Amino acid sequence: MRGFAKIFLSLFLSGLLISTGAAQSKTSSASAIDSELARGVALATAGRCPEALAVLTNQWEKTTNRDLKLRAGTSTVRCAIKLDQLNLSEGVLYRLNRDYPVDPDVLFLSVHAYSDLSARSSQILATSAPDSLQARELYAEALETQQQWDDAVAVYKKLLVSFPNEPGIHFRLGRILLSRPNPPADVAEQAKKEFEAELAIDPKNAAAEFVLGELARQSQQWDEAIRHFTRATELDAGFADAFVSLGSALESAGKYAEAVAPLDKAVKLQPQNPIAHFALANALNRSGKREEAQREFAIHRQLTQKHDASAAPSAPQTQTPE
Repeated sequence: MRGFAKIFLSLFLSGLLISTGAAQSKTSSASAIDSELARGVALATAGRCPEALAVLTNQWEKTTNRDLKLRAGTSTVRCAIKLDQLNLSEGVLYRLNRDYPVDPDVLFLSVHAYSDLSARSSQILATSAPDSLQARELYAEALETQQQWDDAVAVYKKLLVSFPNEPGIHFRLGRILLSRPNPPADVAEQAKKEFEAELAIDPKNAAAEFVLGELARQSQQWDEAIRHFTRATELDAGFADAFVSLGSALESAGKYAEAVAPLDKAVKLQPQNPIAHFALANALNRSGKREEAQREFAIHRQLTQKHDASAAPSAPQTQTPE
């Protein structure tokens, strides 16, 4: 009996030693990875990006140290962008945003990284295919951003000569007409023609339907506005502004009961939108649903007060004299 006891004790101790050895090996391995990643971060900080990426690229996610993982990941992105390794930078940045969705460092890096990636992609497009539809569209959009309206219009109109059925161009021309300062007296009619031309090419353009609805609403053409807003909501079930405008147009046309449904949809899509709650409250009130209307008015007041409080400048701190 004692012999068996010795055997069991021996086996137990052996297993314990093996288990302890495995744990020590695992700890040692983790420590080695962390040490290597710290070295990679240091190389990146020193501007030695080729060496840093050799260390970081395939290992930055292997650590269990969240702070080190964050520093290793952001270092990988910065070096990848610096060395024009765009696919690597995009992949790592995506995973950083997944794992650290509200981290200020990741969000700050994302703003600059995606801006840089966009600029570089634009440069590659402009140099590799300067006469392509995409390159010319991008140039026209840049002119829009710089408010060089006439030059942008000229580029878009040339594009229409070459690509008369290309979606989006008529929409952009209509947008320019409504955006530029000192528009002509018939700007609404000109813009309307552009958006209608857009829908002839792309009947599923919810944004074009919405703008046509707004143009009709401004002219108090309620039936036309309702038709366009309804179509916009049918094309895009998440288009909250279209639901608000549809409900408001129905209200203006005296169709209060019909306005409730789209406005209710709008507040569900944008529960923090005070305008949607106010419009719904009005529709409910005029439909005789006073109690529901009061609830919506109360929500509107709360949201408005919250917005005003956040927008108000903080009061200067004063010290009470001793």
